[in-house]
Amino acid sequence: MNRKTLIVLKVVVWVACLAPMTMLAFEAATNTLGPDPTARIALTTGYDALFLLLLSLTITPVRAFIPRLSWLIKFRRLLGLFAFFYACVHMLTYVGLYSNFSVSAMLDDIEKRRFIKVGLIAWLLLLPLAATSTTWAIRKLGGKNWQRLHWLVYPAVFLGLVHYWWQVKPGVLAPVRMTIVMWVLLLVRPVLAWRQRRRSRAA
Repeated sequence: MNRKTLIVLKVVVWVACLAPMTMLAFEAATNTLGPDPTARIALTTGYDALFLLLLSLTITPVRAFIPRLSWLIKFRRLLGLFAFFYACVHMLTYVGLYSNFSVSAMLDDIEKRRFIKVGLIAWLLLLPLAATSTTWAIRKLGGKNWQRLHWLVYPAVFLGLVHYWWQVKPGVLAPVRMTIVMWVLLLVRPVLAWRQRRRSRAA
C-alpha cells in the first residue's frame, strides 16, 4: 500500500471513529438527545467503546487468515485508542452527569451496583494499555513484555460485556452480537497459536 492511500484510509478511520461523538455533540447543541440525554450519551459511548475494542481485536485473526490484508495492523492502535477515548467519555458521563462528581455517591454505587463495579474494573484494565500505546513504551517494555501486558485487553472486553449485560433490562438481547464476536475471537486464538507453532517447526 502506498503512502497516499494509507493517509486517505487513516482520514476515513478518524472520521468514522469521531462520527458518533460528533453526532452526540450536534444533538446536545440542538437539544435532540431525547427524553433522557444522560442515558443516551452513556449508552452510545459505552457501545462505541466496546465496538471499537472488538474491531481492533479482529484485525489480528483477519491478517492471519487473509495475508493480503496485513496492512490493517496500521489501524489497530488507532482503533484501540479511540475505544479508550469512548470508554473515558462513558466513565465521565457517570462521574459528572449521574453522580455529579460526588465521591460518596460513587462509592455507594460501586458497593451496591455490580454493573458499575465491573465497568470500573474494565476501565482500569484499559488504562495501562492506553498509557503504553506509544512506540517509546514498546521499546522501554520490550516486545514480549508489552505483548503480555496487552493481553489485559481480553479481560477488559469480557468485563465490559458483563457490564453491558448487567446494565440492560432482563430480556433485552442487545449485547448478544458483541458477546458472540468476543467468544469467536477468544476461540480463534488457540487456532492462530497452533498455526504459528506449525510454521515455526516447518521453518
